[in-house]
Amino acid sequence: MAENAARKHILSKVSSKMVEKLNISVEADGTKPVNVTVEIDLELSPKMKNFNADKLANEAVKEAHKTSENYLRKLK
Repeated sequence: MAENAARKHILSKVSSKMVEKLNISVEADGTKPVNVTVEIDLELSPKMKNFNADKLANEAVKEAHKTSENYLRKLK
């Protein structure tokens, strides 16, 4: 769920043809509280040299965390 949210966010900002590499890792640890770790390895095409890939990856991590938080709240 969190991985899909991150992927969807990235692909809403750049075409999949412009993505050279996209690896998303999501880990959940613990029970109360649950710690969710999201890591994104994003590399864009050289044609996207004026686009800030790090900023996009950070935005996607925030989206993944928000989605995870919403999901976990529904489980309570």
